[in-house]
Amino acid sequence: MAMAQLPQDLIEEILSWLPVKSLMRFRCVSRTWNSLIFQAHFVKLNLQRSSRNTHVLLRCQINTVFEDMRDLPGIAPCSICSLLENPSSTVDNGCHQLDNRYLFIGSCNGLVCLINLVARGEFSEYRVWFCNLATRIMSEDSPHLCLRSCNYKLWWYQVKCGFAYDDRSDTYKVVLVLSNIKSQNWEVRVHRLGDTHWRKVLTCPAFPILGEKCGQPVSGTVNWFAIRKLGFDYEWETVTVDQLVIFSYDLNKETFKYLLMPNGLSQVPCGPELGVLKGCLCLSHVHRRTHFVVWLMREFGVENSWTQLLNVTLELLQAPLPCVILKPLCISEKGDVLLLANYISLKFILYNKKDNRIVYTQDFNNQVPMSSHDYIQSLVLPYGN
Repeated sequence: MAMAQLPQDLIEEILSWLPVKSLMRFRCVSRTWNSLIFQAHFVKLNLQRSSRNTHVLLRCQINTVFEDMRDLPGIAPCSICSLLENPSSTVDNGCHQLDNRYLFIGSCNGLVCLINLVARGEFSEYRVWFCNLATRIMSEDSPHLCLRSCNYKLWWYQVKCGFAYDDRSDTYKVVLVLSNIKSQNWEVRVHRLGDTHWRKVLTCPAFPILGEKCGQPVSGTVNWFAIRKLGFDYEWETVTVDQLVIFSYDLNKETFKYLLMPNGLSQVPCGPELGVLKGCLCLSHVHRRTHFVVWLMREFGVENSWTQLLNVTLELLQAPLPCVILKPLCISEKGDVLLLANYISLKFILYNKKDNRIVYTQDFNNQVPMSSHDYIQSLVLPYGN
C-alpha cells in the first residue's frame, strides 16, 4: 500500500540506481515494473548510473582434458576486486563456454558480440550475434554479409574486426576490415545493431595491421596496431619506430586516422599489444629485452597524453628471456596494483607499483585468460529498438 502511494517518477528514480541482478528479479513485482525496466529511457538512465571500471570481461581458452578435443573458447565477466584477490578461482567460477564455431569480437556497455564464418561454395557468409550476459537475452540471427571467396582474404587471421558504441548516433556497430585481393585495398564493412544490412563505408590503401584480430574500442573508435607503409607484406626486422602507428577507425565519421606511438618509445618494441585499461587505450611491450612497459593514453586522440603506467624489470616479474609473453589484465581502483598474465609460465602475477614488488603469483587453471575487455552489467537489449 505504501509503494502504491509513491509517485511513479520517484519509483523510477529509486529503481534506476539498482544493479541489474536486482532489477531482473523486480520484474516480477508488477506489470508496470516489468514494462519500465526495459524501456529505452530507463535502460540509458540505469547505464549512466552504474559503476564504471569495477568489472572486466576476460576472453578465455578452456583447456580440455581429452586428447581428441580441441581447446574451447569462453568468456568470463569478473569483478576486479575478486580478480585481484583470487584470479584463478574467479575466472573458473565465472567462465561461460562458447560454441567453438564463434569468434568473440568484443564487449560494449554490457553487450557481447560474436561472429562466425560459414563457407557456402564459392561464397562465404559472416553471421553476427549479440547477447547480454547479465539479462541472459540473446539476439536472433542478424543479416549475413555474403562475399565471393575468391575476391577477399577471408581466413580469420587475415580479417580484422571490432565492436563498439557510437554515442553520437546512439548505435552499436560491428566493424570488419577485409583485404580485397584484386584492388589490394582494405575495405571497411559496418553492421549497425538493428539494421537489416551491412554497408561498405570505406576503402583505403593496404598497409599491415598487426596483433589481435579484434580492435580495441575507445571513445567511439576501434583501434589496431599497424605499420604505416604500403602493401600487406612486411619484414619486422626492417620496420622502424617511426613507421609504427595505431590505425583508428571513427564509427561516427566513418573515417580513419593514424595515432602516433608514445614519445618515450625510442626503438621498435618487442611483442607490442594494444588493450584497454579503465577506459583508456593501453600499449604494452618489452623494452630492450630487460623491462616490461605499459603506456596509457589518458585522453584519447591526444598523443601528448601518453603516460607510462608501468616500467618493471623482467627479472622481478620472473619472466626471463628469450620467451616473454606478458599482458596486463586489470588494474586496481587507485591504480597502484596490476594483475598481469604470463603466458610462458602460465601464471597470474599481482604486482604492487607503489612497493615495486610481486604480491603473489598463481597458476592458471583450465581457463586461460587470453585478453581483457572493459565490462559493465547493463539492461541494454541485444537488438534494435
